Formats: sequence, structure tokens, C-alpha cells
Amino acid sequence: MVQEIQNKLIGIEEKYNVRILYACESGSRAWGFPSTGSDYDVRFIYSLSKEQYLSIKDKKDTIDIPVNEALDINGWDFRKSLRLFYNSNAPLYEWLQSPIIYKQDDSFLIALKALMPEYFSLRKGMHHYLSMAKNAWTELHGDEVRIKKYFYCLHPLLAARWIVDKQELPPMEFALLRTQIKDESRQKAIDELLTIKTQATEKTTIQPIPVLSTFIEEQMEFCKQQVSSTNKENVDIEPLNILFRNFIS
Repeated sequence: MVQEIQNKLIGIEEKYNVRILYACESGSRAWGFPSTGSDYDVRFIYSLSKEQYLSIKDKKDTIDIPVNEALDINGWDFRKSLRLFYNSNAPLYEWLQSPIIYKQDDSFLIALKALMPEYFSLRKGMHHYLSMAKNAWTELHGDEVRIKKYFYCLHPLLAARWIVDKQELPPMEFALLRTQIKDESRQKAIDELLTIKTQATEKTTIQPIPVLSTFIEEQMEFCKQQVSSTNKENVDIEPLNILFRNFIS
């Protein structure tokens, strides 16, 4: 599948006359809790030529490839990506930390990642992750719940807690985020859940796990109370303008 993805990226460059600066895995495979039926969620950043950017005609700023059961792949234009970077788009910041990379321009990635701590808004990140956790939490009530929803709740909730405690951009990988949990019974419950999930499908259900449900409720309430203490002043956009100019051909 990796070779197939890389071949598709080459095909996209040729078909759309773009240069892919960075391509990575963005979903559960990158987070660290895929199921047997998990598809590949590939996201990429691409650049147009200087002549195309200087055109008076607006260009579409995404490339969307038809989704199939195994592969979901789409990309964002370089300028769009930098605007979202400036506005602390949390998914984009996660992509740039992905442990699974399919293609990259080393100098581009180094330059952009160096700016991440300066531009990431802690408050915006908190709102994003708490919203995600809350949405997943609403589906974790009842006699049977989908196993994936525990991870879709725990991952953003632990990212929010990371922001509270460390006042910095949280990592993407669940294995790093869960190091914040000190209670052995909760860690054991997560280990058991991960074992089940690796053999499960996307629709597999289980009975609610009280020790995790209690933890989620406690942490969600705590993080909500801490949102106001996370902040970062607006930063100068010019370094992103310079980076943009340096990487369009």
C-alpha cells in the first residue's frame, strides 16, 4: 500500500502540474490505534508554479481524489496551508508531526516545523480538542458503544490536557499522549482496549468501560475550567510570507 500511495502522489503531480512538498498519514494509523479495516488517510501539501500564483484568476486550493474503501487522499495548496498554519489549524499541526511520511521536501519541513511552537495558539488548540472529545463522548453512552469512539474521545482529551499541563503543542501519537495517565488501572484498561481494537472492525461495539468513562468525565471538566489560562499573542505573519516565497518555483 505504501508503494501504491507513493505512485498515486507521483500521478497527482503529473496530472495537476503541482509539486508535493509533504505527504503523510493523518488518521488512526498515524495516531496509533488502527483497526483491521482502517483505511489509509493520506494528506498532502502541494505548491503551484510562481506563474500560477501570480495569475489574476483564482485557483482551486484543494485536490480531492475519489475515496475508496482502502484509501482516502486529498491535499491542500501551499498558500492555503500557510494561512491555516497561521490560524492554528490543529489537524494541520498534527499532520506535520505524523510518524508516517510518504513524501517530503526536507528543507520545507524543517523550516515549517521550526515555526510550529511560535504560531500554535494554545487556546485555539484547547477549543478544538475539547470539541472533538465532547462530540465523541456523546456517543459513549448506552448499553453498547463503538470501541473506536473511546479512542476518538481519549486522543483529543489527552491532547487538551497536554496543553494545560505543558503549555505547548501536543504530540500527535496516542502512545505519547497517554504517558500523562499515571493510574495503572486506567492504563491497563487502555491496553486491553487497544488489543481488542487491533482485531476489530470500524463498527465493533463493546459495553462501556466505567474506569475510562469516569476518567473522561473528570478530565473533560478539568480542561474546560482551564481554557481561559491558555493563550498566545498573535505573531508576525511575515516569516510565513518569506517561507512561501522561498518554496514556489
